[in-house]
Amino acid sequence: MNKNQKDKQNIKDKKGKAEQKERNEQKDTAQDAGAVQEKHEEQKENEVQAKEPWTPKRVFLEILPYLGVIAAALFLNTFIIINARIPSASMETTVMTGEHVFGNRLAYTNADPERYQIIIFHFPDDEKRLFIKRIIGLPGDTIELKNGQVYINGVNDMENEPFVSSDLGDNYGPYTVPEDCYFVMGDNRGHSNDSRFWKNTCVKRSQIVGRAGFRYWPLNKMGFINKYADN
Repeated sequence: MNKNQKDKQNIKDKKGKAEQKERNEQKDTAQDAGAVQEKHEEQKENEVQAKEPWTPKRVFLEILPYLGVIAAALFLNTFIIINARIPSASMETTVMTGEHVFGNRLAYTNADPERYQIIIFHFPDDEKRLFIKRIIGLPGDTIELKNGQVYINGVNDMENEPFVSSDLGDNYGPYTVPEDCYFVMGDNRGHSNDSRFWKNTCVKRSQIVGRAGFRYWPLNKMGFINKYADN
């Protein structure tokens, strides 16, 4: 191939490359235009969806997740968990005024309440109110206080009561706990309104809402509060 032929071939090759580059650029431009158009159409579709009227079906679908959360919370609070705030000093220092505890509504489904367990119950003299106290006397027990010390069936029980923070040094009884009932007292006995003073002395089994078991507030005192119970 002579020099003129080589020059012609080079010019032809350069022209071909330029044409190919132009075609590629046109192709890219078309793809970009298509992407822009597609994005524009998607935005228009979203705008249309956003402007969709609030039909009953749409309202229901929007609130359905919230209804599920509310239903679960109501179920737990009604059938399983008791969420209680301690309103007074009657159980100090086991649980302090203003602390929050969880109780188990199912604790006594297949078991009987036991001595020293802390229970949440309907106040026998006004069942609209909930109280929290510790079980001291079981059905059939004879309870007596002498100079503030508790005697159960004639036996001094003070060595079994490390949770007691104060007492009145008073006398009470003897009193025999009826069947299906429980004699309860606060740990802070000098400042507790409990079975010693009520018109309806004992808590009936049917009035027990559940067993208090876990303090969740304040966080630095989180833990179980029934540690002195038999189980």
